[in-house]
Parts: sequence; structure tokens; C-alpha cells
Amino acid sequence: MYRSFRQFHILNILKEYDQQSLPLDLVLRDYFRLHKALGSKDRGYIAETAYILVRWKGLLDALSQEKEPDWSHRLDLFLDDALEKAKKHSDFPDHTRLSFPKHLFDLIVNTHGLDQACDICAVSNQPAPTTVRINTLKTTREEMLRRWKGAYEVFPCPVSPNGIVFHRRVNFFVMPEFKEGLFEVQDEGSQLLAGLVQPKPGDLVMDYCSGSGGKTLAFAPLMQNKGQIYLHDIREHVLQESKKRLRRAGIQNAQVVMAEDPKLKKLKKKMDWVLVDVPCTGTGTLRRNPDIKWKFDEEMLPRIQGQQRVIFEKALSFLKPGGKIVYSTCSILKEENREQVAHFMKTYQLELAGEVFETLPIAGGMDGFYGAVLKGSAG
Repeated sequence: MYRSFRQFHILNILKEYDQQSLPLDLVLRDYFRLHKALGSKDRGYIAETAYILVRWKGLLDALSQEKEPDWSHRLDLFLDDALEKAKKHSDFPDHTRLSFPKHLFDLIVNTHGLDQACDICAVSNQPAPTTVRINTLKTTREEMLRRWKGAYEVFPCPVSPNGIVFHRRVNFFVMPEFKEGLFEVQDEGSQLLAGLVQPKPGDLVMDYCSGSGGKTLAFAPLMQNKGQIYLHDIREHVLQESKKRLRRAGIQNAQVVMAEDPKLKKLKKKMDWVLVDVPCTGTGTLRRNPDIKWKFDEEMLPRIQGQQRVIFEKALSFLKPGGKIVYSTCSILKEENREQVAHFMKTYQLELAGEVFETLPIAGGMDGFYGAVLKGSAG
């Protein structure tokens, strides 16, 4: 069959995606780096179509007459508009109609009930909005809205005080405002979750599973570059990336602590705040990472729950008496959220400090996140 220029690249990308364990966004990034001749409109169409095919793989396969459909066959079904008709097909089970593995769909139903689970899955199959967080150490949201007015379609986030939504995708990393450290790309829900950490100038803070420091970048301005933030992660490459981000943002009171650093022992029971943003199923961010749902299996959740408990106990060892620890996930499953918090409270004699934070994926809005601030005894 004749394939257009764009279809040829879509199928090449999806074949590469099948042959490695990288998430789709990184596969696309690497492919586009190797194919610099592709224009921005071509890249946009290719990436968007690849995401659609991965999101709707389950329903496309149910529609197929092939015993083992491949990406070429799925692409043909999509191009024939079979997908749009099938989204409203009442004869398919809910999980198939919504293109979700049954085991994962059942877990979401078990947490949220059938109607809300269907809404969550439907929203999770849509593109995520493009949101940035303004760096208040260097500028204000009002100033950036003025600066971008006319050049981009932007509007303030409805809840996060420092968030701005871009109506269209933008290559942020080439923008002078990004290079100046005036903003970072961050979902509105993630911005609000980071806001659970409320350190005062002079406090000691441990971001235990820091990754490349996205949440540290959000709460650090509260400290006015006074006190100290320690970023810890077992992945050295993400900590190296965090150093670049901290430098660009003008955050001077943060340092990276590698997993085997002897300094860690001296920091035990010293922190006013600990953030433990644990590894999780990522079920609140499926719009951005649709491949997660197809990698989900029945062994994954209990394995991750065990990891979360081990990590939390290690993170807790850095909290001083009377300090506060924030447990957070980008999951929408009760097994990773409220059930874990109940376990931590019972096991370590911790108390909830304030309301639990929980968001669900919203069409055109934030992703799904969970956070709870827990307080230890004063000693």
C-alpha cells in the first residue's frame, strides 16, 4: 500500500517504540533529532497521530479483523474514521470502548465508581494542556502575561497563582524567557502539589525523590534563598539536570546529595520539611504518558506499593521531631494514596496536617495528583 511521507514516519516511530522500553515522548524526541529535515507542521501531525494510535490501541484492536493487528493496520483504521464511530459503540465493554486494559480499568472503578471512572478514562485519552509555572524569584505572572500578549494565546491557570496555560504547543526551550529562568513547564496540579511544602526562610528541606527538581523549583522561592534544600535521588543523571535547572532559576540555597553520599547520615532527623514524591503507577498522567497503561500488569501495583513503603520510611528518617513530611503521587488509585497514608499514620504515629490534596484529570485542565502533609510528634 502507498504510504504518504507523514505516514511513513509515523509507522517508523511506532516500530521503534515497540522495540525499546522508552516512553513515547522520548522515542519521538530521539527520532526528530535524527530527522532534522522534518518541518514543525509535519512533526506536529506525526506526534499527534502517534499519540492517538497509542492511546486508542485497545479499541483499534477490538475493531480489527486481524488476529494480531500491527501499527500499519491500526493506522488504516484510524484514517478510515473507524475510531470516531467506535468510541460511541454501545456493544463494546466499557474498558474496551475507552481503550483501557481491563485490570487497570477495574482498579479505577474500585477507587472512583463506574461513572467517574469512565469520565477519568475518557479525559485520559485526550491531549494534555500545555502549562507553565512562573518563577517568582525573577518575575510575576502579570508581567509574563503582558510580555506574551499578542505573541501567544495564553491565559492564567484557574487555581495555581503562578500558572499560565498556552493554547497551542510552543517550543519553550528556545524561548529567551526560558533561558533566562523566568518559567518552567509544569502541570497546574503539580504546581499545587508542590505548594503543600511551605518552608520558611531559614528552614531545612529534603526533596527525597527529587528527580530533576521540578517541585523544588516551585517551593524554593518561599525560602528567599535562605536555609537549605537538599535534592536526593538514586538516578545521577536526573540530579545533574536539576543542577542546570536550579542555576537557571537563580536558586542559590539548594544542593544535590547523591544516594551514597556520606553527608546523608549527618542530615538524619534535621529536616523541617521532607517531600517524598514516590514512584507510582502514573495513572494520573496518562494523557502525557499513554504507554503506561499498556505496560500495566497485575504484579505492578503490589510491587510499587512495597517500594513506596520502603522509600517513605527512608525519607521519614530525615524528619526532625515536630517536622512535616509530604507524601505525594501522580496516581489516582486508592491503593497508592489514601490506603498508604493510613498505613503510614498507623505505623509511624503520624497525624494529618490539613486537608488531603487530590486532583483528577480534567479536560483542558490539570492532571491527577495526590498529596498528604503528615506531622510527627514533637519528640
